[in-house]
Amino acid sequence: KDRQHTFSFTDTWASHNEYIHFLRERLQEIKRILHPGGAIFFHCDRNASHHIRLLLDEVMGADKFRAEIIWHYRRWSNAQKNLLPAHQTIYYYTKSDQFTFNVLRQAYSPATNVDQILQRRKRDAAGKAIYDRDENGRIIPNGAKKGVPLSDVWDIPYLNPKAKERTGYPTQKPVLLLERIIQMASRENDLVLDPFCGSGTTLIAAALLNRRAIGIDISPEAIQLTQKRLQNPVKSESNLLQIGRDAYKNANRDALALLQGLDIVPVQRNKGIDAFLRDDINSNPIPIRVQRPNETIPETAASLYKAAKSKNAPVMFLVALQEGGYFPFGHELPPEIVVIDGPTISISRIVAQMKESLAV
Repeated sequence: KDRQHTFSFTDTWASHNEYIHFLRERLQEIKRILHPGGAIFFHCDRNASHHIRLLLDEVMGADKFRAEIIWHYRRWSNAQKNLLPAHQTIYYYTKSDQFTFNVLRQAYSPATNVDQILQRRKRDAAGKAIYDRDENGRIIPNGAKKGVPLSDVWDIPYLNPKAKERTGYPTQKPVLLLERIIQMASRENDLVLDPFCGSGTTLIAAALLNRRAIGIDISPEAIQLTQKRLQNPVKSESNLLQIGRDAYKNANRDALALLQGLDIVPVQRNKGIDAFLRDDINSNPIPIRVQRPNETIPETAASLYKAAKSKNAPVMFLVALQEGGYFPFGHELPPEIVVIDGPTISISRIVAQMKESLAV
């Protein structure tokens, strides 16, 4: 249904052999026309995935297999005598060993601690990940915080029945899923082919990413639906991808809200640092701490300095939200800490100055 119509499949197969024969002919033709640096992504469910993996090895070559991508999602079901289905499989093959691959990165896991973000790692002789050290035994900083490379398990929500991009096509995929595939394996202005385009989601994703695209489908209704969608592309945004798994996050949201506009990496599981700038100074981190409503500036400074002093930070930013508080006699603000007035102090100060000037 495209909000008015319901679509269904008419293709049925007498046996797995008939289905595999159908696919083999088409895969051979796809391989023939595929660019030498191109890739193929084959989506399948649990009913035939094992057959299709063998077929792809046969046609594309087992040595051209790159990844088995698990598309993980949550769907509600009343299944009581089996495990709840929560993933589908996407096989990723290339035509040659020289292929386009763009490294995509995702946010650090909420379980990642500060040291894991800041410190560079390498593999030892046994293949185990260890912190990289210089000739003096000191841990080498990781430089700019870019996030972690994308894994082969993708958390992208299944389209809910009320999603704006939902058309009612039986196997419609989220635009977000196809966008990720296209971003990873192509460049702008490359040509993307979907030989079973259905409701046209691949073409929508390609258009949004400035790629050219060709879609093929045996159904005239599917072609009409695709053409209609291309005139007004709609993509459902995912709260899961935007804010992550909130249940595992303990970063201070109010503090992070004040830092909006800065390119930062939020810090979880640390009471002294709210975020690091994604940029750095000579590969050394730049931490930020926002004053809490119940803290004095000396207390905030102490928390920040305690958490950041071992990270070789050349500067530490403290965002002050209220004035007041004194350092103990003989103590002063560490030289690395730079105090910046937050909006509450800045606005209050400006208003007070305006009142004072009007009173004169």
